Amino acid sequence: MGVRHVKRYALPAADARQILRLSVEKYALSARAYHRILKVARTITDLENSDGIRAPHVLEALRYRPQREI
Repeated sequence: MGVRHVKRYALPAADARQILRLSVEKYALSARAYHRILKVARTITDLENSDGIRAPHVLEALRYRPQREI
């Protein structure tokens, strides 16, 4: 799924957008990482037969990110 498809099919709800915004600021996520999280959240949403990407889906997608040591 390319960026164009992410923008079309992986639209997060307001609560999920807030979590994404805070995550981008806190973890200094790149645009690529942001889109990857959205794609994983979309997959989680689909597996749960949910209507749209909500906060729990984004939080679960964030937990799947590899942890980097600084």
